[in-house]
Amino acid sequence: MPFTFRPLDENSARTIINWQYEPPYDLYNLASPNAEDILRYLLDPQNAFYRQEGDLEAYCSIGPDGQVPGGDYSTPALDIGLGVRPDLTGRGRGSDYVNAVIDFAYRTYTPDRLRVTIAAFNARAQRVWERAGFQVVQTFQSEWTHIDFVIMMKATR
Repeated sequence: MPFTFRPLDENSARTIINWQYEPPYDLYNLASPNAEDILRYLLDPQNAFYRQEGDLEAYCSIGPDGQVPGGDYSTPALDIGLGVRPDLTGRGRGSDYVNAVIDFAYRTYTPDRLRVTIAAFNARAQRVWERAGFQVVQTFQSEWTHIDFVIMMKATR
C-alpha cells in the first residue's frame, strides 16, 4: 500500500500524543502532564514530523528527533523515527510503513545514509528494518532511561 506524507497537523499530533502502547512498548507513549510542550515540539517544522495521508496509521520524524542521548551519531546519516498506531502494531504491516518512510526520506532529503535508533528489546521492529537493508552498527544505553538501544544504518538504496 503506497503512502503519501505531509507535515503533521495539530489534530493528528493530539491524537498521537494519546496513543497508548502496552508494556514493554509503553516506552513510546507520549502522553504526559506536559502535553502542550509535546504538541509544540511535534508541530515545530524544524523537528520534521510527518504523517501519511488518509486514516492516521503512522507518523515519522526525519532528523535529530530520531537520536537517543548516549548513542554515537558522529557518522553522517539522516535519522528516521517511526511510530505506528498501537492497534496496528504486530500485524505484519511493518514493512509497508518502513519502506514508505524510506522512500519518502530518499525522495525528500536525498541522503547518502539512513539511520534508525530502536529500543534493543523491540526485536520485531529490528527485524523489519533489517529486511529493509539496515544493519546494527552500535548498541548503547540511553542516558535518560538507562534502556539499551541499537543504532541501525543503511548506506544506499
